[in-house]
Amino acid sequence: MTRKRSSCSLHPFNPEIEKTLNRIRKSKNISHCTSRTQWKTITGFEGASDAGCVVPVMYPQLEPTQSYELKFGLRHMLPKFHGLAGEDPHKHLKEFHVVYSTMRPQGIPEDYIKMKVFPFSLDRAAKDWLYLQPVMFNTWGDIKRMFLKKFFSVSRIAAIRKEICEIHQHSRETLHEYWERFNKLYTTCPHHQINEQLLL
Repeated sequence: MTRKRSSCSLHPFNPEIEKTLNRIRKSKNISHCTSRTQWKTITGFEGASDAGCVVPVMYPQLEPTQSYELKFGLRHMLPKFHGLAGEDPHKHLKEFHVVYSTMRPQGIPEDYIKMKVFPFSLDRAAKDWLYLQPVMFNTWGDIKRMFLKKFFSVSRIAAIRKEICEIHQHSRETLHEYWERFNKLYTTCPHHQINEQLLL
């Protein structure tokens, strides 16, 4: 069995390859290549930037002695929000808070952990929404407010307010069933701004 000769020739042996590499880097003013940038070069995306891949969150500073790592198993416990029309963002935030409260180590700021963990609870359209934000989030309150603004629209609030005001007990429904249905509807929109006296 014979081998085919390669059409490309080998470069001559360089005993000082490190010095040569450093000289080339300095002359071209480029930094050490990572596998990601090598992949971009190979695939022809050498001009692409990583700016679109960064989560737009400015995390609070930790003390030099503090560190936080999200355990792989805890990621799978997080509820998933996909951004679909029938999903309830308030329910997602409640479920997120329940799981988050089990993974909170002492001494780490609450906002820091919520901001680190929240992206793992999003999927599909909701994750796309987060990655495509034009501004950086500085606090958990910013993320939560913008999340609700996106996935709990004004028209949805108006529809739920109308439904709350028009709710009535069905003919075959017990008072207990009606009360549960009313409370479920009431909690889907915590900022309904309906006077409690009107609800009674």
